[in-house]
Amino acid sequence: MSNPTASQLIDARIAALTDWRGHRLAQVRALIRRADPIVREEVKWRGTPVWFHAGVLCSGECYKDKLKLTFLKGTELADPSGLFNASFEGGTRRAIDLFEGDRLNERAFMALIRAAVLFNLG
Repeated sequence: MSNPTASQLIDARIAALTDWRGHRLAQVRALIRRADPIVREEVKWRGTPVWFHAGVLCSGECYKDKLKLTFLKGTELADPSGLFNASFEGGTRRAIDLFEGDRLNERAFMALIRAAVLFNLG
């Protein structure tokens, strides 16, 4: 790939993660796309996938032991299912840390993505 698109870079990132994190990142990406069919993907901060719609929705950072989904304006979003479990000290951001074997409430996650879109649209 001479000039890969952001989506192609994210595909490559998922393929390079040969353990549970690659599968989970692909799953989360599919949920984001289902929740917001016109979401735009970018790659920032040393290869981190970032999803946009009228601003940043969330990023998907991969660590050795977890996948961290960071919502930059997380404090502005209702989280009735309690998905946010990390980055409470981060000012306006909130995150969902997913570890191997964790279950993700897909319906609640997609609702959170939609809420982030609505917040960005203001």
